[in-house]
Amino acid sequence: MDANYSIASDKSRNLVRIKMAGFFGQKDVQDFAAAYRDALTALKAPGHLTITDITDMPIQAQDIIATFATAFAPPEVRSRRIAFICSSSLSRLQAQRLFGRDGVRFFDCGDEAEAWLLE
Repeated sequence: MDANYSIASDKSRNLVRIKMAGFFGQKDVQDFAAAYRDALTALKAPGHLTITDITDMPIQAQDIIATFATAFAPPEVRSRRIAFICSSSLSRLQAQRLFGRDGVRFFDCGDEAEAWLLE
């Protein structure tokens, strides 16, 4: 399954909505990171909120995870809070390793994830 994603900015909530699926390659991660940075231009970043649905995203190769980590390390792209929607415990564990910090939580349901973000 090839990588695909959607990214939308919700300016009224200072929120980025992301849906990710498939297996990412190096170029996919770079393209995703560029699209994410573009989405941030409509928001007050840093300090924005992010909700990311990875229910259709399988476990990624370690080199891809390292590329994601590098792309999202700079403070100017760092979200104040991130809610992940996960269906698999393995996907959840991989995301926890990548984004294990304060202000990050994992959910089975999108409504719960958004409620936590906006509280």
